[in-house]
Amino acid sequence: MNDKLVFLGLLYFVQGIPYGLQSSLLPVYLRGAGHSLTRIGLTKILYFPWVLKVLWAPLVDRVGTKRLWLVATVSGLALTCLSSAALSPEAHIWGVAGTLLAMNALASVQDIAVDGAAVGLLKGRSELGLGNTAQVVGYKAGSVFAGGGLLAVIDVAGWGPMFMLLAFVYFGVALFVWGAPVLDDELLRGQAEGRKGVQSDAVHPWRVWRKLLSVPGTPWTIIYVLTYKLGEQGAVTMFPLFLLDNHMTARELGFWNGVIAMGFSICGSSLGGLLLSQFSIGSLMRRVFVMRTVSMVFQSSLLTVLEPSPLMKVMAVLSLSVQHFLGGLITTLTFTTMMHCTQRAEESVQATHYSFLSTLEVLGKLMFSALAGGLVDWVGYPTAFLLFLVLSAGTALHVWRATDTGALREQLKEQPK
Repeated sequence: MNDKLVFLGLLYFVQGIPYGLQSSLLPVYLRGAGHSLTRIGLTKILYFPWVLKVLWAPLVDRVGTKRLWLVATVSGLALTCLSSAALSPEAHIWGVAGTLLAMNALASVQDIAVDGAAVGLLKGRSELGLGNTAQVVGYKAGSVFAGGGLLAVIDVAGWGPMFMLLAFVYFGVALFVWGAPVLDDELLRGQAEGRKGVQSDAVHPWRVWRKLLSVPGTPWTIIYVLTYKLGEQGAVTMFPLFLLDNHMTARELGFWNGVIAMGFSICGSSLGGLLLSQFSIGSLMRRVFVMRTVSMVFQSSLLTVLEPSPLMKVMAVLSLSVQHFLGGLITTLTFTTMMHCTQRAEESVQATHYSFLSTLEVLGKLMFSALAGGLVDWVGYPTAFLLFLVLSAGTALHVWRATDTGALREQLKEQPK
């Protein structure tokens, strides 16, 4: 199990690097180089390959092995880093954007392959919990490393050497995957029993979608992953801006929300795996979602305190920390739920099935994040947070009803070891 955790954690770590580069490092670096906010804002388009990854997931399912796909994509990420090291963001902004778009495309394909490998490697409730903890924590750690750690040294090291370092990291991980013993038992795609209908599915893609939607628990999981973060995502996105408007400076907010709260998020994700080895996922989800709703009630109540004060700052930091901690815990539970569901699919569509669910999970978060700011501008913070609270309570009710009726227990029925 330790070998599996190291393998998955390392791959998810390097997978989180492109996100950290684009969400934290690139905007600050480009702004310092004199680029307009409009141009910086357009870099959000570079995330688009993640939305489309479900389109090429069937190819990863049917061609080659997981080892081959992982080595190829991680090596490709190393080469894109070498290309970016030779460019200057000040003079070659579109060249840098192109390399980062390529990194996102390669990372999205890597995500399909490593998710498919994880579905096959992790067996039983305990392994699923720990494996998904490695996934969430590894990805967040890679994002923090690229977005925070490299940002702290970029003024000293420079753009080129920083990307040379990333290239060496990726090449090292590619060599590690090439010789990883945890993949030694993987069957070639042409030898697997579930490949008999591949040619027919290639001619009739609708059959693949019919297989995906017929997997037990998939309809419930689709609704869940699209909605479970709606209220929380709005609060997490807008509450820091409320504090910036009324109580905290940008430096204070960067430390408490960007460092301390993220640390609590990683702790919550880590705890999720440990709890799953001791308790059923259904009972955990019921309790954690109720706790999240209560924490949002507390956070919403702080909107009424507009005068800056030390007590208000303490309460705000406490609210941020609790919200991120519970959010990290829920993320681990969610990805474990998704993997449970995918393990009930045919082997020939497992990577596609998991990629489909994870794409919907990303869409649910991104769409509401994009709308949350406009909602606050339209109705104000108090009314918007009331809506966030209602959405959060609705998701808690959705989970509670599923566990109460037995639907979730059936979906999360533990697979044989």
